[in-house]
Amino acid sequence: SYDHLKSTASETLEELEWCLERLENIQTHRSVSDMATSKFRKMLSKELSQITEGGQSSKQISEYICSTFLEPKEGDTGGGLTQGYDSGTEDKPIVTSHEQLATNMSGTLDTSTECDSSSDRHNHLHTALSSTGPIASANIKESSATLGSQSKTVDGSNAVSSIPSYLMSYGVKSDQPQKLQRLISNDLDLWGLDIFELAQVTPNPLTCVFCSILQKRGLIKRFSISEMNLVRYMNLVEENYHNVPYHNRVHAADVVQSTHVLLNAQALTTVFTELEVLAILFACAVHDVDHPGLTNQYLINTNDQLAILYNDSSVLENHHLAIAFQLLTRPGCDLFENLPKKQRLSLRRMAIDMVLATDMSKHMSLLADLKTMVETKKVAGSGILTLDNYSDRMQILQNMIHCADLSNPAKPLNLYRKWNARIMEEHFRQGDRERERGIDLSPMCDRTTASIEKTQVSFIDYIVHPLWETWSELVHPDAQKILDTLDDNREWYLSQITDEPITISTQNDHTGGGAPQS
Repeated sequence: SYDHLKSTASETLEELEWCLERLENIQTHRSVSDMATSKFRKMLSKELSQITEGGQSSKQISEYICSTFLEPKEGDTGGGLTQGYDSGTEDKPIVTSHEQLATNMSGTLDTSTECDSSSDRHNHLHTALSSTGPIASANIKESSATLGSQSKTVDGSNAVSSIPSYLMSYGVKSDQPQKLQRLISNDLDLWGLDIFELAQVTPNPLTCVFCSILQKRGLIKRFSISEMNLVRYMNLVEENYHNVPYHNRVHAADVVQSTHVLLNAQALTTVFTELEVLAILFACAVHDVDHPGLTNQYLINTNDQLAILYNDSSVLENHHLAIAFQLLTRPGCDLFENLPKKQRLSLRRMAIDMVLATDMSKHMSLLADLKTMVETKKVAGSGILTLDNYSDRMQILQNMIHCADLSNPAKPLNLYRKWNARIMEEHFRQGDRERERGIDLSPMCDRTTASIEKTQVSFIDYIVHPLWETWSELVHPDAQKILDTLDDNREWYLSQITDEPITISTQNDHTGGGAPQS
């Protein structure tokens, strides 16, 4: 009838107007974020150009921050450094001989299999992504044995064959069950859980933390996750984290637990769906799987097959995702098998977006998005942040995993110092490789000249503090203690500097210290 057609036309017009309004909002937000990103880049470049006057170590620090945390603009060269900074890297012949990582670190470091980097990765990568045998890493040894040789077989025969009811709370066995129970029961929800102590109690800290958090949040029951598949998959993931100083299973467990705590912020109550929570915890667990202990830029500079495969774009992050989803295809390892197809595809898309956000070269755009949201979004009187669309929620989740990945300086000092020793050792091992290959050393990778204390002060001033300060504004007051710990740790490292002076930025003048100016 005419009335029905008129009503339908009116509804259609309203829907079109709504769509146009949403599109306009998205375009406006993107434009503001792009302007903020450009502004932050310029501010950071200006400040870093000043500290280069402080001597050779200060120049190294500046080059390190630029090459790691600033995504090169189109047309930039020099290994990811922003325009005006020279990496000093010359073209060298590709070295095809196999190289091995240095011997295992002592102490509480991860004890999984070592990984090696090789120019023979191309064929091996196809094995990793198509083989029906044990999971093959993108790295191989001279013997051509895969890194998966000690991993679980495709049928999961080395996985836990049966799961007693008492075990599923933690997902692992331990020869110190009372200590394990104390750590999980008392500290799982606390910022500053001693993940190194947990790694001494169980050889599978990642499985322990991930399963415990899923159980506590009711996600296992909510999504009908098979407990057997969950444990099999997580054990397989842990087997594919390698014995590198920093990017190992202990780091992954720390990022999962840190994200769990950040999700508990009062301001984020009811913001995220259960599927989004499951997605970010999964992304945290796999975000560095099969990491070789080398940077993206090293793989690009050495013409590594992974860099060729992923066109120099977020090389490792793309690889971590490929391995993580390949492991899900192994029989008895699909913890998402009971998810409806639509939910499964949505979770995959979210996990991809979040793991790609852990590429540190995306830091400025992430910070700009977060700062823009803080300045433009309104918080209700109850203190609950209202995010009315997926795009906004995803930006928060991407920044959350980024914060968790950069949380070491905001942890209790004893934990921060342990993490710092490990990341520096990983950098130094890369520098040793570069020296052996006859190529220029990457910034902060020369163990003979690097200034650890100065690096941490600048790292906090220019990268970590702007991020955490903005996050603290978003979830105020939940992250204030975290920010206070970060400031205390900065002061401690500043007090340890004994050689040439370093130019210190004032914390009201750094790249995240105010609203973006147009």
